[in-house]
Amino acid sequence: MSKLPGWLGQLGAELSRLSERLEERRVGTEADDPLLTDPVAPAAAGTGKDGTPPVDQVPAPPAYAPTVAARPDPVAAIPWGMRVAAEAGWRLLVLAGTLWVLMRVISAVQLVVLAFVAALLVTALLQPTVARLRRYGLPRGLATAVTAISGFVIMGLVGWFVVWQVMDNIDTLSDKVTKGIEDLKNWLLDSPFHVTDKQINNIAQNLSDTVGTNTEAITSAGLQGVTVVVEFMTGALLAMFSTLFLLYDGARIWNWVLKLVPAQARPGVAGAGPRAWRTLTAYIRGTVIVALIDAIFIGLGIYFLNVPMAVPLAVFIFLFAFIPLVGAVVSGALAVVVALVTEGVFTALMVLAVVLAVQQIEGHVLQPFILGRAVRVHPLAVVLSVAAGGMIAGIGGAVVAVPLVAVTNTVVGYLRSYGQEESRRHSPPPHGATALDAAPAAPSGPAPAATAAPAPEDGGPDRDAP
Repeated sequence: MSKLPGWLGQLGAELSRLSERLEERRVGTEADDPLLTDPVAPAAAGTGKDGTPPVDQVPAPPAYAPTVAARPDPVAAIPWGMRVAAEAGWRLLVLAGTLWVLMRVISAVQLVVLAFVAALLVTALLQPTVARLRRYGLPRGLATAVTAISGFVIMGLVGWFVVWQVMDNIDTLSDKVTKGIEDLKNWLLDSPFHVTDKQINNIAQNLSDTVGTNTEAITSAGLQGVTVVVEFMTGALLAMFSTLFLLYDGARIWNWVLKLVPAQARPGVAGAGPRAWRTLTAYIRGTVIVALIDAIFIGLGIYFLNVPMAVPLAVFIFLFAFIPLVGAVVSGALAVVVALVTEGVFTALMVLAVVLAVQQIEGHVLQPFILGRAVRVHPLAVVLSVAAGGMIAGIGGAVVAVPLVAVTNTVVGYLRSYGQEESRRHSPPPHGATALDAAPAAPSGPAPAATAAPAPEDGGPDRDAP
């Protein structure tokens, strides 16, 4: 019994050493495996505590899996041409939307816009006279009043004279039209076209039936004509007031407009404005001279051919000349038709020859000499602009279409050259051998004497011009 405690003590010591060795082995194993020592390691290694991969992580592929190339960036996968087309496309859509909104606004206030544009055209015609009167010593207000009153009186007298001539010759014209229709009927019966009297009567009956069945539409058109007259009078008054203010205070109005332009773009706009105004002035003055020459020579030809209402027809030719290409065709056709129904086929052919001769001289001599290259617009641009202006705003739009295109061409050309000059001015200077090549050579002779700036011509752009 005395040996039992010693044996128990040795057993306890052996168990303690065995426990220590097991603990050392466990510690060594944990030190070799970081997944057992770090509780975050299982999630970082791609497995959770239960051995399943986490939701937001993808386990690494095994070593025997084939290598798969990474997908490229979607932007880099799109071809360069398509990206450029897309960039240009959305910008064009923005511009188209802006133009659509602008056209909607203009159509809502079409009368005001056309009146102001007409005032600009009249101001471009009268402003050189104001500038000349001011150089003669007249105050600005008196020069503006004299010019405006004289211009409005002349236009009013011309309108009154046309109406008086039409009313005075309406009875004679009616008789001649009736006689001309009868002569045309007889000519058709005797012509080689084999037209019978029954066919002519059927055409006349159809015209009469058409007029009778469309009486309501004709009455409605008459009421619309009254509305058009009221709108015309309102627009004329607005144009008169706008012309007075533009002639008197054009410089201040232009300076106020410049303040609305951003500061960075203001120098370019300030330089483009006077050039656009000179283009508009040259276009209006040249068109008035050309239209006056057309009206005088065609009117004289009509007068010597004994065509009635030669003076009103000459005035219509003068007015229609402000619509390039289209106006000449319409006014010439009107003169030929009047000559046909009043004097016969031979006289109509002679009027047609006179009209074509004058228009050929106008197109090949007068316009290049009077208008010059500064306001020359390609015939295709003229036809398209007149058609677009007529579709948008009728006759008024057709009249202002070509000067608008001419002014836009001048402004765009100046802004393009101004932008190129600014880019060269702000670009870094050349250096090295390039600087030696680009440096200007010094003049070998004596320095030239300073020359004085040329004085402005009479009727040129004035500092008070809009």
